[in-house]
Amino acid sequence: MTTLSTTHEDITAGTLHGIPGADLRDLIDAHLHMPFPFRSNPHEHLVTAGVEKWLRETGLADESWVPEMIARTRPAQLASYNGPEMDSGLLQIVANQIAYQFVFDDRAEEVGRRGPGRLLPMLDESIAVLRDDASPSTPLGAALADLHRQVRERCTPAQAARWAVKSREYVHGLLYEAVAQADTAPLPTGLCTSIRSLTAGVEPFHPLCEAAQPCELSDAELQHPVMRRLTRLSADAAVWIPDLYSAVKERRAGGMINLALAHQRAHRCSLPVAVMLAIRQINRAIDEFVHLFEEIRPRLSPSAVGYAEGMAGWIRGCFHWSRTVPRYADTAAAPA
Repeated sequence: MTTLSTTHEDITAGTLHGIPGADLRDLIDAHLHMPFPFRSNPHEHLVTAGVEKWLRETGLADESWVPEMIARTRPAQLASYNGPEMDSGLLQIVANQIAYQFVFDDRAEEVGRRGPGRLLPMLDESIAVLRDDASPSTPLGAALADLHRQVRERCTPAQAARWAVKSREYVHGLLYEAVAQADTAPLPTGLCTSIRSLTAGVEPFHPLCEAAQPCELSDAELQHPVMRRLTRLSADAAVWIPDLYSAVKERRAGGMINLALAHQRAHRCSLPVAVMLAIRQINRAIDEFVHLFEEIRPRLSPSAVGYAEGMAGWIRGCFHWSRTVPRYADTAAAPA
């Protein structure tokens, strides 16, 4: 792993000028530490067709912008990279949920831009579906209700309950993001990362990682302090990595909740320097994940080992997906 400098000047002199003609993607590739090798799921092609079918059946594809957005985000590919060992049925649920969250997130961003209060009906419906099994009144609500059904049919009751709780946190996170976007005051980096951990929507997938294992994890394993720390590190690293690649896109759109842009605001530096500062933070999180997993692994059941490996898969998968997905193509055009 490359040891990053502690000052902006040293970062600029020691790294940015060392890659002639480099763009931001080259910079990320050169300095981001990724100890998990690339893997993909053999069912990816089948699941891609399944996502398109599910979007049509739920009515989400009826909106003209959705098919193009899905083509640019490739949810089945992200699911494949994150869950290379999942069976086709579970992988389909993961891919459907990724597609749903992309639609939900983009819609929430559009609505929330006109005022956080305008999000309330949309978020209220989602919470009612997840918490009370309420009947949906919109295509987004119907899609969420169908996802909830799929999860309950595949997962144990405890896993499905954890999925619903984490999904509600994701919904609330979008309201926090809208409030932050509407505020004219500078957003501290810590608050930005706190909101990002919710809007990432990564933690709802952890119960699905558990469902891929032979046995349900015990409460002692799930609540072990090291396992809980692994959960946090996985979710943070998995979303901070796409933040590197989406920084150009988000800056152009006026986005606030992005790790690299948070560093740029805090340090009043160039975007390449901010990206390097973010990489240093991500590398620390990944290294801590690897160290803690190695430390606790001998004391875990085989299912708990597989669960933690599934969380590591989200770090690896988000990296390889972000590098090539059309949604972040602007990164390759941004000079370092």
